[in-house]
Amino acid sequence: MEKSARIYVAGHRGLAGSALMRRLRRGGYTNLLTRTHAELDLTDAAATQAFFAAERPDYVLLAAAKVGGILANDSYPADFIRENLAIQTNVIHQAWVNGARRLLFLGSSCIYPRDCPQPIREDYLLTGPLEPTNRAYALAKIAGVEMCWSYNRQYGARFLAAMPTNLYGPGDNYDLKNSHVLPALMRKMHEAKAAGSSEVEIWGSGKPLREFLHSDDMADACVHLLELPEAQFAALTQSQTVAPLINVGTGIDQTILELAGLIRETVGYAGKFVFDASKPDGTPRKLLDVSRLRATGWRPRFTLQTGLADAYRDFLEKQAG
Repeated sequence: MEKSARIYVAGHRGLAGSALMRRLRRGGYTNLLTRTHAELDLTDAAATQAFFAAERPDYVLLAAAKVGGILANDSYPADFIRENLAIQTNVIHQAWVNGARRLLFLGSSCIYPRDCPQPIREDYLLTGPLEPTNRAYALAKIAGVEMCWSYNRQYGARFLAAMPTNLYGPGDNYDLKNSHVLPALMRKMHEAKAAGSSEVEIWGSGKPLREFLHSDDMADACVHLLELPEAQFAALTQSQTVAPLINVGTGIDQTILELAGLIRETVGYAGKFVFDASKPDGTPRKLLDVSRLRATGWRPRFTLQTGLADAYRDFLEKQAG
């Protein structure tokens, strides 16, 4: 990508989008296009069409999405499938109509079958049933992958779908009703420490295995992919038989109990954990095979320990603010 290229980051205020903005600025990119939700509702086809026709971005990073944890996904499935399908349909189509050179669509590792073999390879997509608690969101993201592939095959577009594992980091959502497990546990333990509480409740059994990726590592991987030479990028996007899909993760996972232990150390909380077995565990394990990404030369910078320390600093700054 040229440093002066017009780069549109959809969802620039979210966890993923804000990390992409930081990475692009560090990389010397100076022509970044952004719109807040108030300025541009991407579920509105006419508004999205007008924006793309006026701005004509060279590159598109599609990080805008309706996201949430198990409770939010399970409670509002209609909202999750409707809004995500609308956003990605409008953006992907307009990127093609207006001649974007490359597009990167951000999905989620929940697109893969609930009980597929581990670690999860990209070709395991659509080989089994999904996790019921977030099926609506997952199906929307699967449709986004298929849409990228369809535009590549029919029109010769250069659209790539990147599937990050569980993200955390600066700009995360710490709302206990709508957040993911890592920020929720961080807030619970911080508040328990402040209140002098002797225990913290954790949903489920603590046995599910999860992989976590710092949002700045995710952003670095995405920009790395967009910066690939044409031959490498074409190899990822132009196959008629292999989806333009690439996993983004660390290749390392741990149980929720182990994660909770690391967060307890980071926060400096001394209490114990109590597990609520009435709450769902979700998918038993979700470890990505990242060999395809590593073959392009990329490696993560953060360990989980250093990443948690960085995330907690951000959390404390938000509390102070």
